[in-house]
Parts: sequence; structure tokens; C-alpha cells
Amino acid sequence: MHIHILGICGTFMGGLAALAREAGHRVTGCDAGVYPPMSDQLRALGIELIEGFGADQMALKPDMFVIGNVVSRARLPDGNPKFPLMEAILDAGAPYTSGPQWLAEHVLQGRHVLAVAGTHGKTTTTSMLTCILEYAGLQPGFLVGGVPLNFGISARLGGGVPVPSAQVKEEPATRAGDTEQKVLVPHRPSGTNYFVIEADEYDTAFFDKRSKFVHYRPRTAVLNNLEFDHADIFDDLADIERQFHHLVRTVPPSGRVVVNGVEESLTRVLHQGCWSEVRSFGAAVSDFSAEGEPHDFAVLQQGKVVARVQWGLGGVHNQLNALAAIAAADHVGVSTAIAAKALTSFENVKRRMEVRGAVTLPSGGDPVTVYDDFAHHPTAIRTTVNGLRRQVGSARILAVFEPRSNTMKLGAMKAQLPWSLEESDLAFCHSGGLGWDAAEALAPMGARAVVSDSIDDLAHQVAAQVRPGDHILCMSNGGFGGIHTKLLNLLQKQ
Repeated sequence: MHIHILGICGTFMGGLAALAREAGHRVTGCDAGVYPPMSDQLRALGIELIEGFGADQMALKPDMFVIGNVVSRARLPDGNPKFPLMEAILDAGAPYTSGPQWLAEHVLQGRHVLAVAGTHGKTTTTSMLTCILEYAGLQPGFLVGGVPLNFGISARLGGGVPVPSAQVKEEPATRAGDTEQKVLVPHRPSGTNYFVIEADEYDTAFFDKRSKFVHYRPRTAVLNNLEFDHADIFDDLADIERQFHHLVRTVPPSGRVVVNGVEESLTRVLHQGCWSEVRSFGAAVSDFSAEGEPHDFAVLQQGKVVARVQWGLGGVHNQLNALAAIAAADHVGVSTAIAAKALTSFENVKRRMEVRGAVTLPSGGDPVTVYDDFAHHPTAIRTTVNGLRRQVGSARILAVFEPRSNTMKLGAMKAQLPWSLEESDLAFCHSGGLGWDAAEALAPMGARAVVSDSIDDLAHQVAAQVRPGDHILCMSNGGFGGIHTKLLNLLQKQ
């Protein structure tokens, strides 16, 4: 089959393209401003990329057009269609479908799907769960909205052929001050064909306004957390809770819903009805809980210590992500001990607290470190800053961010920004393209907040404030105009 993907450089559609190519289909695609990292991954796979959405692409005559949710029936100011290719597809009566629908029919059918949903942490938790199943010998397929560093790719079909369980060793686990205990016997994989997917609540396509995740029909569903987001398509939190309930409805009786036990919004979701086994995590009385610091903690199952996670990640959010992944893996027979052992080798996801470089200033002292992170929602910003604060102690944190998501551009959460940034020493906001006054929103921070509508100017303002040993945390769900490289170059010149 030849498929032509509209909006191919998005993380989901790019992953779908990689899966289709691996399955033997001919894949081509188009996007506006073909951009990395997905463009690099796709070109490496030999997938032809076309710039723009011109109607002349009808000449490719694919068997199916797969439509990303970036595509709409919108018109330009001059009255012409923003996506002429889509108009041509409709005029010609050519076959088309959405990305989630194509994936469900051609990849997920007949597999045990483990879907990770939530406002925050989907990509990281999906990557953790995939890493656990891989370590246990289950060779899962996966589609992640990012690039897990353990795999170097965002998607693969997987195999499901087990490796000898002897390759997975038994490990001791202790709670501080307790006598050492032996953990569970390593699980012996069954050979079931598993697929782990990041399950997004955003709408499917302009012609299908259901959330993407209702197409996946998971047997294991993780509800990581839930708060208001996507103000461009949802009216309020109850509107999103309804979509999460639609996901719960698709889980079979023999399935499992893994739910964050401290989220009232998810409690309301389950109260709307749940017909599957439920396992909770996070709260002290949950089925899966933790004791200790996020970088070194005991994992408790029904209140009993069964494993320990010691890794390079920080932040309470990553501790919760780990518990969610462990509880999901438990549903397919991977013991908590094996899951915890797998997480010791977890390398996180590209653009999650990724160190982009460190520069020693001419004045000497400790180097200045520049990080790249995907945080864009106020809660995610606060969580990310807190995670770095736990890591660097009293060292200065310079938070550099752009409110780029549709929700943030609408200003729906601008009042939360001072709260999200309160653990940073200085905050620098790129205000370009906003329809609201960022300086006014950040006024409660006083002189600690700097606003500029130019990325170049913002980079110079950051560089002018830098001291030895500072940590510069850049946060955006886009490329941020290459500000990380700009900052490193400016610091080197200093």
C-alpha cells in the first residue's frame, strides 16, 4: 500500500510513518516547514518529504491519504484554502483516513495495547514502560511522542518473541533501616505481541473530533494525571474528563486501568463507570507507592517493599511516572522487581531535561549549563523547575520559556505563570505571537521576570545576567528559534 501523510513531521504522524515503512508500505508525506527531529528520522528511513500542501501532490495517486490533525478547512486572508491538497482530495472523492484510525486498523489490531494517557508525563511514562517490557524480553512495539534515548527512534513494530528469562537476574531490595528482602522471581514472558503507545486526548482530525486515544482500544490503560489543557478544543475540565471516560469505556473486562490515586479529576472519571480491574499508584494507600527521594526510592506493592529504583532522574513527577509504568508492566506479568531493575538503565527522552552544553566563563568558576525541556503547561513548568531545583540545590536557575502551545497562546493559563516559575531565580519569557500581555501576567515576579518579543534579544538578556555555576533551563514545545545554541555561542564569546 502507498500512503501519503499530510502533516508528517508531527511526532505522532512521523512515528506512524516509520511504522508503516517498517511494515513494508510505501510512504510519502508533506508538511509546512519540514522540520527536525522527525524530518531527520524520516529521511534516514528513505521516506520522501514534500514541502507544503499543494494540490499537485494528487499526482502521487496513493492508495490512501492519511490526514494529520494539523490539517483543516481553514481559509487564508485572500480567501484561498490553507490546505489546497485537502480540498483536492475531497473534490476527487479520493480515499482518506485519520492517523489514529489507520494505526488502529493496520498496526494495533490483535495486539495487547498498553496506552499511556494524561495531561503530563505521557512521553516519559510511555518510554519507561517500553524500556521495562524490553528489559523483560517482551520486545514490544511502540509509538512515543518523542525519542526515547534507550532506543534512538520514536516508533517500531516490535516482535513479541521472548528471550530466556535467565538473562534477567534476581535483585535484592530494601527500605532504609529494614532487613534485606528478596524480590519476586523474574517473570517468564509468554510471547504475546505487545504495543505501547502514547495516548493523546487531543482531537483526531478535522473530520473526527474524538480524542485520538479512543481509537487504540487498550487492554492496559494508564491515567497518569488530568487537568485542564487544550483550551482551543475543550471548554473546561469536565469536557476533558468526559473524553477520558470514553477511553475507560474501551478497556475490556480482563483489562486494567492504572490510575493516579491523588488526582481528584481521575476519581471523577472512574465514578462515571469502570468495568475493568483498577490499580492505583502515588498515594500512600495506593497499590503501588514509593518511599524515599525521587532519585533513590523503595517501591511498595500493597504496602510491602518489593524493589528499589536508583537512577539518574530527579523530580517527584518522574517518581510518579515510574510507579505508573511499573503498575502497567505488572498487568502483563512483569514483576515489580524486574521493572525497577529496568528503570536503573532508563536514559529518559530527548528534550526532557536534556543538557545541550556547558560553558566555563572567562571569569572562571563552575560552568554554566544549558538545558532543553519540552515543558509548556504551567504545571509542567513548575514540576520541571522543581526537579532541577532538587538536583542543583541553591545554585541559580534561569528559566527561559515561550508560551507556544495553543492553550498558552490563548492566555487561558497566564495567571498561573508566576506560580509555575517561583522556584527559579530569574525568568525570561518570549512573548512573540501572543495575544495577551506577558509582562502584565509576570508582574507579580517583579524584577525577576524579563519579557521580549525577540528570541535574539531574549538570548542577549539572558547572557547578560549569567554568573558562573548558573543553570539555564529553556522550556518550549517547539524549537524555540534555536535559543539553546544562541545562548551557548554567546556564553563562549563572553
